[in-house]
Amino acid sequence: MKYCKRCVMPDTRPDLSLDEEGVCSACRSYERRTEVDWDARRKELEELLERYRSRNGTSWDCIVPVSGGKDSTYQVVRMLQMGLNPLCVTATTCDLSDIGRRNIENLKNLGVDYVEFTTNREIRRRLNRIGLLRVGDISWPEHASIFTIPVRAAVQFGVPLIVWGENSQNEYGGPAAASENNVLTRKWLERFGGLLGLTISDLIGTEGLEAKHLIPYTYPSDEEMARVGVTGIFLGHYIPWDGYSNALISQAHGLTTYPSAIEGSCVNYENLDNYQTGVHDYFKFLKFGFGRTSDLTSLHVRRGRMTREDACAIVRRLDGKFPWSYLGKPLEAILDPLELTVGDFIELCDRYTNKELFVLDSKGDLKKDRRGNLIKKYDAEDACR
Repeated sequence: MKYCKRCVMPDTRPDLSLDEEGVCSACRSYERRTEVDWDARRKELEELLERYRSRNGTSWDCIVPVSGGKDSTYQVVRMLQMGLNPLCVTATTCDLSDIGRRNIENLKNLGVDYVEFTTNREIRRRLNRIGLLRVGDISWPEHASIFTIPVRAAVQFGVPLIVWGENSQNEYGGPAAASENNVLTRKWLERFGGLLGLTISDLIGTEGLEAKHLIPYTYPSDEEMARVGVTGIFLGHYIPWDGYSNALISQAHGLTTYPSAIEGSCVNYENLDNYQTGVHDYFKFLKFGFGRTSDLTSLHVRRGRMTREDACAIVRRLDGKFPWSYLGKPLEAILDPLELTVGDFIELCDRYTNKELFVLDSKGDLKKDRRGNLIKKYDAEDACR
């Protein structure tokens, strides 16, 4: 396991690469931002939005997919500042938190039309369970629906332009062609949308699921999208993207944050809407040896807000802790709708853990501390050596 020489990202991150100097592709992408003419990009964005603006006021100018979080609130603020009339579309999260609901209500009060699509809860629970058991991702249905439902809305309401936020391949490191792309396509979603190779067709016949149960998770046909001319752009391609400044701007527009650093993280301003997020992030740690704290500290190191040494210390202290709770909700209560016990969950965690990355005892079993936390073979100290 090797770490980037500039930030604290390991080479185990999917799609991330280290170059001959030991610098990761995410740091290189951020480095190239200094070469971008952001004034020209802003002008390009203004011209693009003008082309899609409704001339007679009989339709919305664009669709903004929103969760109520810091980034989607920021997206709405920017579109309003640029004089657009957006339709905000929410694909309701798997296990919506109280603070998440407050932030959705705040977003509505910014002065927008808003549609919230809530999928069949019984089907959603089955999909959460299937995702967790089959690919180690409790959030699989959320990763699908946050992309498919806004696109379905675009087709249904005849609004061709969808304004997404960041291109994760640029922000977190990925293939160069994907990181420089400014348009979200079906191909991008299938490769980088977090679906882990599990497709809708794979699910039909599993746990009684039929095609009719999976409509919200299915992309419209190419013919339907072509009829409307649907296109989705990444706002982060045109305006320098920074999650922290997005959070500050969103807080100034009413976003509520958590009273302390969120479990498994080192900040209080993101991933506030879904109680299942702690489980999702923990499985990333089990598979790849890094968690959300590594992501966030690396972002801040790139932007000069903390040193690499401080990032290492924070990661060592906070990254990859067993998710006994998230946003104050106990793990037992999070798992109950999936008909899983904490014991079932621990067994599943052990099955998905990459044993090449963690310390084993003489019997080959995973070593854990008294809180159930794993011990990495290559920890954050190695990153700073």
